[in-house]
Amino acid sequence: MDMIQHICRAYARDADELEDFVQEVTIQLWRSHEKFENRSKISTWVYRVTLNVCLSMAKKNKRKVDSIPLDHTNYHEEIDETEKEQIEQLYSNIRKLKEADRAIVLLYLEDKSYKEISEILGMTVTNVGVKVNRLKNQLKNMING
Repeated sequence: MDMIQHICRAYARDADELEDFVQEVTIQLWRSHEKFENRSKISTWVYRVTLNVCLSMAKKNKRKVDSIPLDHTNYHEEIDETEKEQIEQLYSNIRKLKEADRAIVLLYLEDKSYKEISEILGMTVTNVGVKVNRLKNQLKNMING
């Protein structure tokens, strides 16, 4: 459920919308679980469904995701205030990326291999590697000014 939360968080503008996204993902997973054909890992399938739902809902809502930060976060208690601010800044900048780039970054942050990312997003492994490096640099520049 954490991976669903992380992905939805990058597309949701506030806590209410985050809850709506997670709920819709859960519904879609339930509706389509019988169609899962075991041709990939279950986690790959869950990522793909989650990303598709988030992209569809973001387009349907026709909202700019980058303008309003989430006011409700799901942090572990051992994270201090400075780390919370850094994480919020990272997510704020992730929300400013193009939708496809956002998906790549989120999968990378979930420690998915380039091969897994390529399977989920339908890209070549080489293209994933190039995009990950460019996006890391882009996020560094956004964070550092």
